[in-house]
Amino acid sequence: MSLSGEREEPTASKMSLSGGREEETTASKISLSGEREESTASKMSLSGGREEGSTASKMSLSGEREEETTASKMTQDTSSKSVQKPRAESPTTSLLSMKSDQPPTFSQEPLPDDNKEVESLDSEDPLKITHNLLDRRRQTLLTVQQDIKAKLKHKYQHISEGIGHHGNQSLLKDIYTELYITEGGSGGLNNEHEVRQIEMASKKQTTQETPIKCNDIFKPLPEQDKPIRTVLTKGIAGIGKTVSVQKVILDWAEGKANQDVNFMFPLPFRDLNLKKDQYSLMQLLSHYFSELKEIDSIEDGETKTVFIFDGLDECRLPLDFKNNEKCCDVTKPTSVDVLLTNLLEGNLLPSALVWITSRPVAANQIPPECVDQVTEVQGFNDPQKEEYFRKKIPDQNLANDIIKHMKTSRSLHIMCHMPVFCWISATVLEMILKEAEKDEVPKTLTQMYSHFILIQTIVKNKKYNKATETNPKELSQSDKEMILKLAKLAFQQLQKGNLIFYEEDLRECGLDVTEASEYSALCTEIFKEESGLYQDKVYSFVHLSIQEFLAAVHALESFLDKKENVFSPTSDDKEESIQLSDLHRTAVDQALKSENGHLDLVLRFLLGLSLESNQNLLRGLLTQTGNTTQTNDETVERTVRYLSEKINEESSPERIINLFHCLNELGANSLVEDMQTSLRSGTLSETELKPDQCSALAYLLLMSEEVLEEFDLKTYNTSKEGYQRLLPVVKSCKRALLDGCKLTSKSCETLASALQTPNSSLRELDLSFNDLGDRGVELLCVGLTSPLCNIQTLVLDGCNLTYESCETLASALQIPNSSLRELDLSYNDLEDRGVELLCVGLTSPLCNIQTLVLGQCGLTEGCCSDLASVLSSPNSQLKQLELRDNDLQDSGVTLLSAGLEDPDCKLHTLGLSGCLVTEEGCTALSSALRSNPCHLKALDLSYNHPGDSAGGLLSAALVDPTYKLMKLK
Repeated sequence: MSLSGEREEPTASKMSLSGGREEETTASKISLSGEREESTASKMSLSGGREEGSTASKMSLSGEREEETTASKMTQDTSSKSVQKPRAESPTTSLLSMKSDQPPTFSQEPLPDDNKEVESLDSEDPLKITHNLLDRRRQTLLTVQQDIKAKLKHKYQHISEGIGHHGNQSLLKDIYTELYITEGGSGGLNNEHEVRQIEMASKKQTTQETPIKCNDIFKPLPEQDKPIRTVLTKGIAGIGKTVSVQKVILDWAEGKANQDVNFMFPLPFRDLNLKKDQYSLMQLLSHYFSELKEIDSIEDGETKTVFIFDGLDECRLPLDFKNNEKCCDVTKPTSVDVLLTNLLEGNLLPSALVWITSRPVAANQIPPECVDQVTEVQGFNDPQKEEYFRKKIPDQNLANDIIKHMKTSRSLHIMCHMPVFCWISATVLEMILKEAEKDEVPKTLTQMYSHFILIQTIVKNKKYNKATETNPKELSQSDKEMILKLAKLAFQQLQKGNLIFYEEDLRECGLDVTEASEYSALCTEIFKEESGLYQDKVYSFVHLSIQEFLAAVHALESFLDKKENVFSPTSDDKEESIQLSDLHRTAVDQALKSENGHLDLVLRFLLGLSLESNQNLLRGLLTQTGNTTQTNDETVERTVRYLSEKINEESSPERIINLFHCLNELGANSLVEDMQTSLRSGTLSETELKPDQCSALAYLLLMSEEVLEEFDLKTYNTSKEGYQRLLPVVKSCKRALLDGCKLTSKSCETLASALQTPNSSLRELDLSFNDLGDRGVELLCVGLTSPLCNIQTLVLDGCNLTYESCETLASALQIPNSSLRELDLSYNDLEDRGVELLCVGLTSPLCNIQTLVLGQCGLTEGCCSDLASVLSSPNSQLKQLELRDNDLQDSGVTLLSAGLEDPDCKLHTLGLSGCLVTEEGCTALSSALRSNPCHLKALDLSYNHPGDSAGGLLSAALVDPTYKLMKLK
């Protein structure tokens, strides 16, 4: 025993995790903690398999051979089968583990004396020896598990809510509010700016989604029949992914949930990024959890293990699933990237459960075949927002005032969907509502974040006894320099797309590492310095929106102090001639060029900071320029004019919506307010709307918390361009009627984007009688094939389509989990060739189409055998088929009847009106009904000539109880 109380290793050979040889004595020792050290008798791995002792050969982790004792060899043949005990029930039923077997029974009895055991090795029954060794292995496993639980409980029992390890912390259990987590469909890519995603997610829930508790993350949904190994949980920054992970780990560590899990290993990507050396999986785990050095392997069928990889979007490893070597050995050293890809693919520890969290923008880094279930953290719904404020603010009257104020501003209330914004708002409003004048209460995002930065500086100064200035608007020179350095870092890293930074990133930005740590210690709510499980330094802003606000501060200060335009570093503008409105123009232009809107919020903040009231609020931070040639009012006026011009010129309706957010930050809401008045008075349909008015209307409808039951574009009197501006509204309604609105293939780009909106309520889309063409359908199918698309009914009547569209649609019908159930392609010149191509999709086992309408599509008997194949296919879900006004004739109907009579045919409605059918065709139909009388309920033969005989046979089926036929035309 060493003086430190750590175990000194005995002298007989024992292998370390690194593969090196350690020495151990012939008799085991007891450490100060009461734990038993290993003797020369065999040491057991977690699986219950023996690690051999000293005389017979044994392979070490490095591939060297060790020897085992005679006693070990004696039990070799009997240990694997004859000593398996029945496993006890888990003390707590878990919904996390998907495996049916329970953990090993942990013995609580005192261990036998090792010396006596060694003395009696030659005389004892080999079976008894093996029992003793299994007991010891179980005891070691239990001890290691308890130590890791204690470690994780200590680490995760507090929640920082933006406060780093230097600040005061709250117990998670005191402040935790259950988040709204739902099934997320698929790990598809969503590039849209996260604030825009929040705007859609904040709509009132109109679909009956089943919330998933975070402790049930591995529980299969009702329709799932296979076990779940890997779960990917998506959610925008600040929505609560990490807190959900923290809650699951803490509940396990405290014995409250998932007690059939032996080990949970949280391995944040921001820590793994720093690991440059090669490790085996066991070495990597031991690097974070030194307790695991007591055991040699977790590779067995009984030890239930959960790996938690938080923050996929922060991963800087290549995750090269395609080219990484295959690795199945937990003891083989390799790169961390190879370990991760093989663990996620199931090559390493296939029985382990894996939980990954990610922002949506990075979710596609994991191949879909490696993910069994995708969930999405939706953040707080409205009742949860109020619950949070009431838990956070002890004074319930004050909490009610805060809730009331947040409801007065739709933009602020939307942002409260994010728990981190609730925290920012609570921090600001708790102080302001107590001390400030009511007219200073923030009503915009810029005002909220400006107050937040100042309040944190005051809190920091009070905490460190530097409260020399009580006016929050006055900053010391050191405070100003600190915030501006952070603002520069925020801007430079945002341009690179980085949300987390390491020492090399700080050095690249000219920030001294020691200085940055100082900032972290002094102003923890703005900038965090974290130590990972192995104490490597990681830096980040508390939330992306704070980084975006500070980036805007840097852009404005660079102009005020140096006349520098950070959005146009190669600008030819002379320094003395550049105006603030010029900076705004280039910022607007840059934001409009961004496909995913990554500068949208920066632009809103930058323009908001241009208001005199906000500049006055930040006068201690921003350089004061008294000799500028442009007044604040002139700047705002020019910027509003430029935004209005862009609203008229911009071709992307989605980009225009953010320009209205910008006008809102500048307080220029006249256009929107006029639309609001007209909307309320019901006079919109009487007025011819200009394109900019249509954009204002779209902004209003998208910002409303209500989901429209129906959006009928025809009710608005506007031009072709005006209709285009209104298209984004379709994502905010259940039923979109866009028929006859002069839409073109260009319109389909906007619609495809709308179809890919997370949480969209849109279920029915009618595009009839618009000149979309085959190109339009091709663009539309980009949205239809998205895992985020929820469309159930698509109507494309009279859209100038040909057989080429049928091939595109056939591919869309074969997408896994497609929601499309009804497809109407009437009045298009598809011809037989088009139907032949379409039927390839209809016979796919992935196709869910139940209703197909092909009226007046130029069809003949040539397509009927293909349709018959669909009807007789066991994969087909088709229940309604409408073929009116096609020249099928008797020969076509006879071919179709061959499918109808097949026992696999599920069709219950068939429309053959005006198909030139005579008695011969009707006789074939009657014969098919006799062969398969159990499904068809409605048959339309109007505008045909069935003849008396065949007509009589079909009429008789109406009254014959053998048949299901109830309606005959």
